[in-house]
Amino acid sequence: MSVSIRAVLIAVIVLSWVGNLWSAEGDVKPATTDPPKPAVPAASGDSKTPDAKAADASSPQDALPGHSLHGEAFDEGPRQKAYLMHGTGAVHFPITTKLPLAQQFFDQGVGQLHGFWYFEAERSFRQVLTLDPDCAMAHWGLAMANINNEKRAKSFIEKAAQKKAGASPREVAWIEALAASYAGKDNTERRRNYIRDLEALVQADPNDVEARAFLVFQIWKNGSWMTESKKQLPISSHQAVDALLDQIFQAQPMHPAHHYRIHLWDEEKPARALVSASLCGQTSPGIAHMWHMPGHTYSKLHRYADAAWQQEASARVDHAHMMRDGVLPDQIHNYAHNNEWLIRDLSHVGRAGDAIDLAVNMIDLPRHPKYNTANRSGTSAGYGLTRLQDVLVQFECWKQVIAYSSTQYFAPALTPDEKLKRSRLLGLAWYGQGNVAEGRKQIALVEELLKEKRAGRYKAADEAEAKARGEKKSDQDVAKAMADALVSHAAQIRPLELVLAELNGYAAMAANDPTQARAEFEKVKEVKEIRKDHLARAFSLSGDHAQAEKLAREAVEKGPGEVYPLAVLVEVLHRAGKKTEAQAEFVKLRPLAANADLDTSAFARLAPIAQELNWPADWRGPRDQPADVGQRPDLASLGPFRWQPTPATSWTLGGPEGKSVSLDQYRGRPVVVIFYLGSGCLHCVEQLHKFAPLTNEYAAAGISIVAISSESLDSLSGSLAKLSAKDTIDFPLAADPDLGVFKSYRVYDDFENMPLHGTFLIDAEGLVRWHDISYEPFSDAKFLLDEAKRLLGRK
Repeated sequence: MSVSIRAVLIAVIVLSWVGNLWSAEGDVKPATTDPPKPAVPAASGDSKTPDAKAADASSPQDALPGHSLHGEAFDEGPRQKAYLMHGTGAVHFPITTKLPLAQQFFDQGVGQLHGFWYFEAERSFRQVLTLDPDCAMAHWGLAMANINNEKRAKSFIEKAAQKKAGASPREVAWIEALAASYAGKDNTERRRNYIRDLEALVQADPNDVEARAFLVFQIWKNGSWMTESKKQLPISSHQAVDALLDQIFQAQPMHPAHHYRIHLWDEEKPARALVSASLCGQTSPGIAHMWHMPGHTYSKLHRYADAAWQQEASARVDHAHMMRDGVLPDQIHNYAHNNEWLIRDLSHVGRAGDAIDLAVNMIDLPRHPKYNTANRSGTSAGYGLTRLQDVLVQFECWKQVIAYSSTQYFAPALTPDEKLKRSRLLGLAWYGQGNVAEGRKQIALVEELLKEKRAGRYKAADEAEAKARGEKKSDQDVAKAMADALVSHAAQIRPLELVLAELNGYAAMAANDPTQARAEFEKVKEVKEIRKDHLARAFSLSGDHAQAEKLAREAVEKGPGEVYPLAVLVEVLHRAGKKTEAQAEFVKLRPLAANADLDTSAFARLAPIAQELNWPADWRGPRDQPADVGQRPDLASLGPFRWQPTPATSWTLGGPEGKSVSLDQYRGRPVVVIFYLGSGCLHCVEQLHKFAPLTNEYAAAGISIVAISSESLDSLSGSLAKLSAKDTIDFPLAADPDLGVFKSYRVYDDFENMPLHGTFLIDAEGLVRWHDISYEPFSDAKFLLDEAKRLLGRK
């Protein structure tokens, strides 16, 4: 089917949908069981219905299609309605409302606040307002859910203050305390006064558990709030705050404030939070961050197996939520951070295979230009690329280094620094594999980079001299200018020299020249980027046992509880003939390595030593669960081990010329489905403009495109009939005026009863591999084409 794009250009009409959430005063209207349908704009002229015009009167500005009627703050907020979740914390914060369901959603929001799940907390409090528009405390909740966004928080607490006439005296005190904390310019004084106001709430009602919980949170937050690298209100007595927590747990042993105890002691005495670490996730099993937090405590105490269990639990809960609610992994705050930390803990306990698999999985996850790209720190892709290389090098997985080096699992080497890093990794891998010729090629590449840098240094010195002499400066000033130019290049040259020394050390070992090898390794033994345990092995193999033992013990001391450095120490001591000491260290290693992969090089090398000691081939210690970790659920009950794409909902819609369009027509080949807001949406016009020229490129990759409009079929067909043949696009359009498909794909704002913009990649098996739902359409057609090919394995 060939359909003209000019249909969407006939009239650029701003849509204002009916069924708005707020009244003229900004209050929330109760949701109806069947939300009213949005008005369908005409092709030209005034497309607004009387209801839509009334909605505009209540808006601060005319809202563009897909944008919230209440301003940009709501564009990025939750757009789909809340539902009662399992496991958000057994909390009760009574509010003034006649609706039990509103109270339930409010309590859910408070539990989500305690778990720092702010996006979902805002959704819960918006649901309260949908049910009870006069609830002042719902606005308080919205402000609390925006604790990291002062502008939004202030607007919400101001609304709460306007509504406090219908609130109880206790609720008024909560509202006024938070409002005062945002008033004035002195942040320090405001925060100090907020503590006093929360203390007054505690004193007014000694049984108010939530007042104590939020007091503890605010004291901790004040102590960790950073301005100009200085803490504004450091905690003067951690023990006093801990006593407040004891009072909470005396009244409610499973209150989610266990989260706050972990934060309280995290940088002080982590062992003081061990009891809370054993309970935190169990208090709110539906909130991933609550499973993650005990990992802080266990990692600080070098209990890496326990930390890894917590982080896996967190990932599983996140996966369950994402797959249930149609959320991509990196849209979840803390998800990438949790999994990156999990990889580190897995490597600490020797689970090299699992660490590698997880790093690969992070790289494989869907990417989005806003929140997950390979060159952006703190994302799954960025973390995955870094951690994969770290684990492969640590565990000497040289075959995999070579295999991955030419794939997406290694970042491209485009800059000189990236080329140096790539040559180092491949050089280590080839020499580790015993391939001297390939190793020598990497050395030659580093030498060439070094030659270029040195030439650049001399050129800079010559240019500095010429400039200084041209300015008639003295010989002394000329010499200084040249020296400054040379020094400025030293920092760029030194890393090249160190990599060259390291690789030359392994080249000398391959040539059976231990003296030269030791000389090269001496040059790099203080370089922090080079693992001391690796250098320990290198010195050991080249005959310097004293230096090897020194470096190995330094590595063990730096990484207490980590199995790899300890395994190297055992090997180094045994090679030096210190068998009694080697046995003593091996005894320490066995319980720590209970979950280690014995087929990795470091542990495989210990097999002959274990045999010599008459130990079993599987010399690892028992895998007993510690007694102080609480009642742990079966991990599988929390969610799947990995995020997986979920099935797309089938649909059949009418298209122009009486031809229907359905998802089933694309079964067996991938398809991009674009949801757009009719011919009156300027941004939709721009989106189709971006995709239309790439239709053939998508087709060449085996990917179809179809667009679903919110306008009626008659309106769509009528617009198309007016177009010339030259302005065409080669993918079909379909009409969904009842918005049934929009809603089934969550491309719909339940609070304001309006459709949103959406773009989906559905694979040949009907699984959603990528999506974007937003107040604006996704227009980077080239990014999506490249990402689709990556996800589908087509490049």
